[in-house]
Amino acid sequence: MEKRIYPEPIESVVSPEPFARKSFTDAVEAVAALKVLYTRNTTFLRDSFAALAQGADPNRRYRAFYPEVGVTTSSYSQIDSRQAYGHMPTPGHFSTTVTRPDLFESYLIEQLRLIMRNHGVPVVVSESETPIPVHFAFFEGTHVDGTVADRIHRPIRDLFDVPDLDGTDDHIANGTFEIVPGEARPLAPFTAQRIDYSLHRLSHYTATGPEHFQNFVLFTNYQFYIDEFAIYARELMAKGGGGYEAFVEPGNIVTPAGESLPFDGPALARIPQMPAYHLKKPGHEGITMVNIGVGPSNAKTITDHVAVLRPHAWLMLGHCAGLRNTQALGDYVLAHAYVREDHVLDDDLPIWVPIPPLAEVQVALQEAVAEVTGLVGYDLKRIMRTGTVATIDNRNWELRDQRGPVQRLSQSRAIALDMESATIAANGFRFRVPYGTLLCVSDKPLHGELKLPGMATEFYKRQVAQHLTIGIRALEKLAEMPKERLHSRKLRSFAETAFQ
Repeated sequence: MEKRIYPEPIESVVSPEPFARKSFTDAVEAVAALKVLYTRNTTFLRDSFAALAQGADPNRRYRAFYPEVGVTTSSYSQIDSRQAYGHMPTPGHFSTTVTRPDLFESYLIEQLRLIMRNHGVPVVVSESETPIPVHFAFFEGTHVDGTVADRIHRPIRDLFDVPDLDGTDDHIANGTFEIVPGEARPLAPFTAQRIDYSLHRLSHYTATGPEHFQNFVLFTNYQFYIDEFAIYARELMAKGGGGYEAFVEPGNIVTPAGESLPFDGPALARIPQMPAYHLKKPGHEGITMVNIGVGPSNAKTITDHVAVLRPHAWLMLGHCAGLRNTQALGDYVLAHAYVREDHVLDDDLPIWVPIPPLAEVQVALQEAVAEVTGLVGYDLKRIMRTGTVATIDNRNWELRDQRGPVQRLSQSRAIALDMESATIAANGFRFRVPYGTLLCVSDKPLHGELKLPGMATEFYKRQVAQHLTIGIRALEKLAEMPKERLHSRKLRSFAETAFQ
């Protein structure tokens, strides 16, 4: 029998020089220090990986740590808490690990500036004790030669830190994080490794880099909306942009303002699972639209990952089943409550948690419907109803015993049913992202009113363009609001993180 030969155990760990803790009273300088530290440590990991492929000593372990930002306050002085974030709930030491400070630069500056202003204390930048997984040191678009692994004769996990799912969770956002005596309280809703995990997933699912995502997001369950959005965006770019600076399609294909054709990049050979399209403005203040496909699982997956970018609002635009005989095909439904029978969030957000409507979002959507349709006041009721939307995880719910789902829908006063809206709203609530839903009635299965093939084609041509225009107008209205007004205190719990 062949004797198995094991490599020598690794006793040497190589890391960059220790980084001295630095205190800052200027947010811009603090974020600049985070960028320097993060760049140094990720470069060290990439260079070490490349050196191993070229024959460097394989009996060393290579490790670098995420940057960390911390703040300490000792006063119980009453803080102006009219804004939903930017202040600590109690005295103590708070910290968070940081990744991609280049991507989150403006966000980090705003959060730290608010904390300094509200508490009158400096922030401290240091190295954390959380290693950076080598996978996350390679950014999107980095090519790693597939033969490298053949030239490294040890498992990668022996030589580098890899993603640790034990520390990649949503306990902070879910409000289930347990404070260990003597340790810092969380300063932000997500840790660096949780953010890195989602940034890589976003690239995979949407085929666009996370740097292209905007702060105002539309989700849809139909490709028709995406096609219309692309037509609208390309026409806008050809006319000069209208305030938008570029349009980005899957594959990171960029059409700059003033151009009618993409600036670079060939079209993708295949469409990704959840393609994303971005109408970009400076400061990420533009609009991203994602086709999430059908079902609550997809809705949870994409919002789990978009949430780490800390957007200012997301809306669901899509089709639904109208549940009332008085509704007509093409009518709109503005959700102000949700029946959650999607079940994908039951372990993260108990079903007994109410998902409240957010006044600013509701008003923006209603005003957008009125402006685009030309209907106001009582006349608006002819084409739009405000009420409860039910989200279910069974696409063929109509085939079940009618005493079950139909009775529950009637008791809940639901006026529409789909498979995504409650999930997106519930994850907005969970992650403190303002949310809203405007659906379009595309059939009425309880009343035997279904579209024939020709009717369906005509319906989509007529209704999708108007519905999309309403969604875009609503997001533009939200973008015009002061951020402290848009981010609702309804979404904050008893002991919240200071970061938005």
